Amino acid sequence: MATLSTEYFENKKDFASAVSALYGESAPSQIYRFPKLANFHGEIFGCDYTDFFSSPGRIEIIGNHTDHNAGKVLAAAITVDTLGAVSRRDDNKIEVKSENYPMLKVDLADISFRQSELGTSTALIKGVADYFVRAGKKVGGFNACMDSIVPKGSGVSSSSSFELIIAEIFNVYYNDGALDAIFKAKASQYAENMFFGKPCGLMDQSAIALGGVNMIDFRSFENPIVESAAWRFDDIDVYVVATGGDHCDLTDDYAAIPAEMKSVAEALGGKYLRDVEPAAFYAAEDSLRDKLSPRALLRAEHYYEENARVEKAIAAVKDCDEKTFLEQVRASGMSSAKKLQNLYSERGDHAIEIALAEAEKIPGVKACRVHGGGFAGTILLFVEKSSSCAVNNRLNAVFGKDNVFKLSIRASGACKVVFAEE
Repeated sequence: MATLSTEYFENKKDFASAVSALYGESAPSQIYRFPKLANFHGEIFGCDYTDFFSSPGRIEIIGNHTDHNAGKVLAAAITVDTLGAVSRRDDNKIEVKSENYPMLKVDLADISFRQSELGTSTALIKGVADYFVRAGKKVGGFNACMDSIVPKGSGVSSSSSFELIIAEIFNVYYNDGALDAIFKAKASQYAENMFFGKPCGLMDQSAIALGGVNMIDFRSFENPIVESAAWRFDDIDVYVVATGGDHCDLTDDYAAIPAEMKSVAEALGGKYLRDVEPAAFYAAEDSLRDKLSPRALLRAEHYYEENARVEKAIAAVKDCDEKTFLEQVRASGMSSAKKLQNLYSERGDHAIEIALAEAEKIPGVKACRVHGGGFAGTILLFVEKSSSCAVNNRLNAVFGKDNVFKLSIRASGACKVVFAEE
């Protein structure tokens, strides 16, 4: 097998445009990954790769803690990814190798759940395969060498990115590429819930499977409604910043949010807040004050108002109305702080609050908010592109360059990367 160079790939038709579509402005710095992975595949498996697959990370733009109560979210795929050099094999076995990690091996003849595999990547592969089989879809063997630039612990869903690349390989190699994004998202959620052992909703996987910017309405968890929009805010950069918060056990804090929202719904005859019309909630709110905690009612207010913000924000993206979009992001952040109350835990520290206060001081930051679950973790910033260099320098100085991630919105979800010879 000949060693493949960067020039080999650059001579392929449409290579530059394919890489640009995946990575945006950072494309020039990502080209080296293709020959590196291709050659690594040859070294490990003794055969040539046949295809590249790519699966992005994601950001939650608006819709903070709404999905678990059948609400609406606005989420987007981003230009960090899990990249795989892949080849089919005909013995029904899967081997996945990432540099500096042990080989993952799965025999599709036995994809049963094992307690000992909880929390492992092997469990994710088996879980995706099990969902496909239970749904009557085909699975089969492959070799893959993978490289991920989705930062772990930064709230942009590195595990979901891995799940979706596995689902897309099964889709392309064994199901003629016919499976829709939500099917692949459900397969990935199932793997994480049932095999990996982490409860999660469907938002992360849906955003990664779909690509681009999407409003996802979870009125039906089985059949979410998706509304897509093209991202045309070319004068805005996106940043995710890891705050360095104390990641002590915050399970009780996270669990309290859906539980309190559901307690309001149950008091009004519903299972989820989505079962109760906003007008009915507001009409009954005063009568609930003696029965429920003030925080539960504030969190319900956040839920209803956040759903409305998602609707306004997706319309603003469609209309390229930057002013309204940024207003909704800022309002969402304020609601998370004051009503949802997920910036600070008594078990943790004030890292997110401090980070937001610092970010708001920086000229050029147009909107910022807590990102994802909250209590510890990350913040999301939308930055004026003309100020991006100064903002980047300031963020690096305050938080450290390893905690600052400049991103772009990516149009494609998990996919096979297509380019051809000249």
